[in-house]
Amino acid sequence: MSEMSQQPSVPTPSGQAAGPRRLQVDLSGQVALVTGASQGLGRAIAETLGAAGAAVALVARSAGKLADVAAGIRAAGGRAEAFPCDVAKGEEIAGVVERVVEGLGRLDILVNNAGVTRDTLLPRMSDEEWDEVLTTNLRAPFLFMRAASRPMMQQRYGRIINVASVSGLIGNAGQANYSASKAGLVGLTRTVSKELAGRKVTVNAVAPGFIASDMTAALGPALLDEVKKRVPAKRLGEAWEIAEAVLFLAAPSSAYITGQVVVVDGGLIG
Repeated sequence: MSEMSQQPSVPTPSGQAAGPRRLQVDLSGQVALVTGASQGLGRAIAETLGAAGAAVALVARSAGKLADVAAGIRAAGGRAEAFPCDVAKGEEIAGVVERVVEGLGRLDILVNNAGVTRDTLLPRMSDEEWDEVLTTNLRAPFLFMRAASRPMMQQRYGRIINVASVSGLIGNAGQANYSASKAGLVGLTRTVSKELAGRKVTVNAVAPGFIASDMTAALGPALLDEVKKRVPAKRLGEAWEIAEAVLFLAAPSSAYITGQVVVVDGGLIG
């Protein structure tokens, strides 16, 4: 069976179509840890990796929402376990990774997806708004990568995928904290990729543009129309499109791709 063949879309456990085509990647026997897995992009990524055969460790603060995601993945024939954790509390992270390895037997794929925004212009931005975003969006991925790199190096196999943003590549007014955190995540990705490549662990990032979500819906129809006009594809991206990019980078056949940033933005930044 071709690992990267394609077939018509299959509904995800959440009931949403996975798109007009779906990459076929066999992750059977692998374990994936996804942060921010309780909703939005994180949920789509977790469901996609689960559909590909990975046992998925779901990480987020809300135990109830994680239980729903896990139940959906199991109902679709996959395997998933919830590991509630506040990624802003660094002291919890190493313990979560340790519990995942102990409970599921190994760790092959880490997806750092959890993130927050606290948008305001620089003169009005508080120390707390800066610190909260940098803690969740940059410090937490560093801690997860450090903890996950140990079992991955020992088994001489691993895939680390960080969810960055086009805001980290071009900046965005009102998001000094968010853009800085995502730019830092890109730098972290490229640096750690050089450190781990010799142990057959790849480290890459996916940088989404404007993606349909509760956050973008809150912008309102008028502003969304303006956003779509800025995007050459003339539409918002879908969560499944980000999940498919993550799946591609998580595949065993992506072994020679590392230190890269895959931009999924409908042509926004060219």
